[in-house]
Amino acid sequence: MALIALAADKGSPGVTTAALALAAVWPRRVLLAETDPAGGDLVYRSTAAHGGPLNPNTGMLSIAATARRGLVPDQLWDHVQPISGGLEVLVGLGNAEQSAGLAGLWPTLGRTFAQLAGSPHASADVIADCGRVSGEVPVVELFPHASLVLLLTRTEPEALARVRDRAGALSTRLHGGSRGAGALGTPLIGVVLIADPGNSGKLVHQVDEMLIAARTGARVMGTIAHDPAGAEQLAGRRRGRLDKSLLIRSARKVTQDLYQQYGSAWTLTPTGPTVPVTPTAPTGPNPPTGPAGPGGQNAPAGPAGPGGYAGGGAVTGVAGR
Repeated sequence: MALIALAADKGSPGVTTAALALAAVWPRRVLLAETDPAGGDLVYRSTAAHGGPLNPNTGMLSIAATARRGLVPDQLWDHVQPISGGLEVLVGLGNAEQSAGLAGLWPTLGRTFAQLAGSPHASADVIADCGRVSGEVPVVELFPHASLVLLLTRTEPEALARVRDRAGALSTRLHGGSRGAGALGTPLIGVVLIADPGNSGKLVHQVDEMLIAARTGARVMGTIAHDPAGAEQLAGRRRGRLDKSLLIRSARKVTQDLYQQYGSAWTLTPTGPTVPVTPTAPTGPNPPTGPAGPGGQNAPAGPAGPGGYAGGGAVTGVAGR
C-alpha cells in the first residue's frame, strides 16, 4: 500500500507545490488528493485536461456522499479529474465549512486511499495534500493508514523547532510513544526540508541529529529546493523547462530515494476482491454531489502548458500555499 500524506505545521512551506511536484515525478501511477480540511487550491488555479475549468463539485465534496454508503478503492476514480498534462487529481473542498460533510469519514478515506495501490483493476499510489496539521484537525485520521507521513518545513530555527515538536506529537499519537533512530514506527514519519540546495547536505545532517536527540521517531527524507521560479513554472505562470528546474530535480531525487528504500514494501499483490469499507456513525450534513469525473485512465503524457514538463504526471496550474 502506498498512501503518502504530506503536511506542515504553522507557516507556509508550500505543501501544495511540494505535493504536486512529487506527484509529477512519481515512478508509478499516482492520484493527487487535496485533503486539506481548510479547502483546496487546484480548482481555482489549474486547468482541466479538456481545457476548461475543473468541476468543484467532483472530488472530495462528491466522494463524501459515496463514502457514507461504503467505499471500495476503484470508486475513487469516479471522483477524479485529470488536469492539463494528464495528472489525475481529487480536488479539495471549496472552504473549511464544507469539511463538516466529511465528519466521521476520514478513517474510511484513509483505508480506501491505502487500498488503491492493491486494486486489481486500476491501482495507483495516493499522495494526499493534508495542509497544516497544527492542533487537532480531522485529517490526521488519515495518517494511521499511510505508509509514510511527510512533514514539510522551512529551515528557520522556529520552523525546525515546530516540526521537531510536531513529529514527536505524531509519533506519540501513531506509535504510542517517543522513539529513537533505531526504532522507527509504522507509518514512517519523515521530514522534508524546503531549503537552498547549496547547503542542504549540512542541514540534513543537523536536523537528523535534532530529531534523533528528541526521540521523535522521525528522520529527514530529503530536501526540496526553495525555487520560486520553478514554482511559478509549475503554476503555469512562467515559461521555461520545468523538468530542468531545481524544484523538479529535487523532487525527483526525493522520490527516487523513497522508492529505493521503501518501494518494495509499498507494492501489493492483490489476493482477492476488495471488501467495501463502511464508515461508522458519520455525522454532519451530506454535501451536494456533482457529475462523476473521468475514469481511472491516465491522459497521455505530453507537454504541460508553459512548463513543457511531463513526468509521472505532467502538471500545470497550481501555485503553492
